[in-house]
Amino acid sequence: MIPRLVTGAGYWSPLLWLAFLIPFALIGYLIYSRGNPGYKKDTEQVKPYLSGNIEPSKEKIQVKASDIYWGFIEALKGYYNILQTIHTGDLRDYILWYLGVGTIILFLLVGGA
Repeated sequence: MIPRLVTGAGYWSPLLWLAFLIPFALIGYLIYSRGNPGYKKDTEQVKPYLSGNIEPSKEKIQVKASDIYWGFIEALKGYYNILQTIHTGDLRDYILWYLGVGTIILFLLVGGA
């Protein structure tokens, strides 16, 4: 005899679950058996249909991050041009900008009080 696991929320019976799954397996097999017998794997049939057009390469259809933000960057083009001119790539310049802007903010906050 197969024991049943009884919990406070219900019970587990493997035979009951097997009886529950067999009809679903039969339905799945019936659907699978009704499939197109003319289907051949690794042929032209597996290619996506693009209205008769040749499928472009993956590199041509790839959406880049710059494409996603194109409108945003184009709208703020003047701002980004200024940032690119002052962008040197030198860490000392960034620290100098950070200290300068921090000093201005500190004077505004302390001077206003």
